[in-house]
Amino acid sequence: MRKVTFILFVFLPFIAFGQQAQVADSATYLNDLKNEMQVLWPKNRTINIVFHGHSVPSGYFKTPVVNSLAAYPQLVFQKVKELYPYAVVNEITTAKGGENAEKGALRFDSDVLIYKPDLLFIDYALNDRNIGLERAYKAWDEMIKKALAKGIKVILLTPSPDAKLDNANPENELAKHAAQIRKLAAENNVGLADSYKAFAFLYSDKVELDKYMAQSNHPNELGHELIAKEIMKWFKK
Repeated sequence: MRKVTFILFVFLPFIAFGQQAQVADSATYLNDLKNEMQVLWPKNRTINIVFHGHSVPSGYFKTPVVNSLAAYPQLVFQKVKELYPYAVVNEITTAKGGENAEKGALRFDSDVLIYKPDLLFIDYALNDRNIGLERAYKAWDEMIKKALAKGIKVILLTPSPDAKLDNANPENELAKHAAQIRKLAAENNVGLADSYKAFAFLYSDKVELDKYMAQSNHPNELGHELIAKEIMKWFKK
C-alpha cells in the first residue's frame, strides 16, 4: 500500500517586512522636517503646512463669525515659529465650513496638492456623520494615499466634540468616527492628533465642556488651544 503524504499550506496575510499597522512615532515621524526647520538662512527653504477640513480649522466660532487668528491652524503656526525661529513656514488653510471628507477629496488635487505640502493635517469627522463611516473611510483613505504618494507627511485629527452629544459614550456616532480615524492612522503609518481624546477630561461635566465651546460643535479659543497643544506634540525637538 502506497503511503500518501498530505502537505498543509497555511495562508497568512502578507505584511511587508518591517511594516506594522500602527500610528507613526511622534518622536521620529517629522525628524526630517524638524531638521529642515533648523537650517539657517540662506540654506533654508520654505516649509508648507496645510490644514484641510471643515469649519473648525476654517476658524468658525459662532456661525457666521470666522475667527481665523484664534483657530488652531494659526495657533499652531505661532507655536511652530516660537519653537523654530529660523524657519520660513507657510501656514495654508484649505478648509471649508460645512464640508465633509467626500467633498474635500474631490478638490484635493486642485486645492491641496497644488501647494506641494511638506506636512498635511486632515480634519473632517464632525461633518462626516452626514455621510456615514463607510463613505468617510473611503474619502479619508483616498486623500491619505494621494498625499503619501507625493512624499507628504500626514497627520490625521479626530474630531473636537459636539456639546449636544454624550461624548463620554464610546457608542456615540462621533466617537465611532474618532475610532475609525485612529484606525486609518495606524493602517497608513501616519500621524494622529487625537482631539477627541484631548477633550475627554471635560466629558463628564457639560458645564465645564461648554467653557471650551463657542457653540455646540465649534470650539472657542480655549478649545482650539487644546487641539493645538495636541498637534504640537509632533513638533517637539
